[in-house]
Amino acid sequence: MEAEEELQVASPIQNCVSTDYSLPRLRFDVPPHRTYHFRNQFITPSNPNNFLKAVKWSPDGSCFLTTSDDNTLRIFTLPDSETATLLDASQSDDDSFAASLVMSEGEPIHDFCWYPYMSASDPVTNVFATTTRDHPIHLWDATSGQLRCTYRAYDNMDEITTAFSVAFNPAGTKIFAGYNKCIRMFDLHRPGRDFELYSTAKDKKEGQTGIISAIAFSPSHTGMLALGSYSQTTGIYREDNMELLYVLHGQEGGITHVQFSRDGNYLYTGGRKDPYILCWDVRKAVDCVFKLYRSSESTNQRILFDIDPSGQHLGTGGQDGLVHIYNLQTGQWVSGFQAALGT
Repeated sequence: MEAEEELQVASPIQNCVSTDYSLPRLRFDVPPHRTYHFRNQFITPSNPNNFLKAVKWSPDGSCFLTTSDDNTLRIFTLPDSETATLLDASQSDDDSFAASLVMSEGEPIHDFCWYPYMSASDPVTNVFATTTRDHPIHLWDATSGQLRCTYRAYDNMDEITTAFSVAFNPAGTKIFAGYNKCIRMFDLHRPGRDFELYSTAKDKKEGQTGIISAIAFSPSHTGMLALGSYSQTTGIYREDNMELLYVLHGQEGGITHVQFSRDGNYLYTGGRKDPYILCWDVRKAVDCVFKLYRSSESTNQRILFDIDPSGQHLGTGGQDGLVHIYNLQTGQWVSGFQAALGT
């Protein structure tokens, strides 16, 4: 794919439609029940010990994307709400339904992300990006399952170098990718080997060393982004020129996930072999506001967490199979339930 054509993706401004809707009311006093169940299609005779690694909802909520230890991507499209019959998954070991698309990467998948303005009804925007060991960044078509194009970074030996994290900027025009001590920015509309390179390691006193393992953008249009590093630091940068604003210290392990609050005033960071998610006020960024416990002190796994649409609660898993829900106004534990048998 040396001569790749310029990719055409619709402008996010053209795709924005003003829609009036109300957020669902979440009740944590009622134990949740399984609606759908998926297991058998992940297990094959050649790989009986395959396991799920990560799940991410599409921005339009129509489907979700999974990665697993067999280096495979699977898209599960939810049934039509008018015709779907909610199954009592607790009474059956059968899969609720099959994946609508299955794509093989061939090598371990480091990270993946949806295009922020993705809509299943618009095939032009229905894409996601992945980064895989010994491969360039891939942009996949979530309608057909075909590889649309690649974004390639080369080292000093002119060999492909692998990104460890990947994210779209809020405008949906660039792909930010994390490497060892640097960030590379690719123009979404120009696949190939053209990119902007920014070093994160300025000197011994400033900047971030190590692998840039997590990327998150502020949703409040402040132009800030956060980069997590395996060097146990999180850096806050300006998106337009990658100026380093400050570095946060305090995580006990290498950073595996960073996420801003809905209003962009707070940042949440989590690390491997670290039992706490730390909350930071990015307007002050002096001390940790509070810590949220989860069972992850003895694993190198990338355990994700997420914030509900209202921005009031954070949910996180753990190696013990428990899901914890925290109130982000107070930092207090609200609820929890056993989602899996643990590791």
